Amino acid sequence: MTTIQFILTIAVCSAATMLTRFLPFLVFSSKDQQPPEIVRYLGRVLPAAIFGMLIIYCLKGVSLFSGSHGIPEAVAIAVTIALHKWKHQTLVSIAGGTICYVLLVQLVF
Repeated sequence: MTTIQFILTIAVCSAATMLTRFLPFLVFSSKDQQPPEIVRYLGRVLPAAIFGMLIIYCLKGVSLFSGSHGIPEAVAIAVTIALHKWKHQTLVSIAGGTICYVLLVQLVF
């Protein structure tokens, strides 16, 4: 690809990303206009569904019958849950669980 093609590709991708981010706010920006019921429903259920998919994706390669038998993963999940119940801060929970997992894998298992 030429330099012009790279620039155009990045510009189109940026514009598409901005459009998908800003469009819902533009469509539902009126004070008296409420989002449709399906949009409100998806706003309630999609975050939990996405976290469920991420958990399954992260644990798909864990073997309970070889290696560390999934112990570091189980401990890191428990730490993540405990941190979230304690602090109610998503970033603290994710960072704490990730740090716990990395330390366990690098230093213990």
